[in-house]
Amino acid sequence: MNTREALHRVLVWVAGGALLVAMTTDTLAMLGRHLRIPLLGSIEIVQAAVLLAASGSLLLATALDAHARVHLLQRRLAPGARLGFERFSLLAAIGLVLALLAGSLWITIDLWHGHEESELLRIPWKPLRVIVLLLLSGLLGILLRRLFARNPS
Repeated sequence: MNTREALHRVLVWVAGGALLVAMTTDTLAMLGRHLRIPLLGSIEIVQAAVLLAASGSLLLATALDAHARVHLLQRRLAPGARLGFERFSLLAAIGLVLALLAGSLWITIDLWHGHEESELLRIPWKPLRVIVLLLLSGLLGILLRRLFARNPS
């Protein structure tokens, strides 16, 4: 197994495990509400787990070029125009990720020395912000590599 396959496998397990944690936590919280035994902090656990699940899923979908697309217009274009359309799409995605990365970095730097944590379980926000920065950096790297490749798709 090469490094790429190992990374793929780790991302699947992390994202899938986080999704299972979120689903289990939310199910237990719902059952607890009906049994009048509330699971305090369940929303905070679900939020952190969904961040991990979404991060792994976004990285995998981007790396495997598996995002949902509508090819209705793209199929009707000439090969040169299709390549230009693909490059424009990549540039738009790169612009979006750059904007999100810049905003997330700004907020992270601004609040780095603050003491931010969730209200009930006291989950610190700093590591979650770092996960977002790593996610966005990874997405940017994948998209830039694809942009400078001979065939962007």
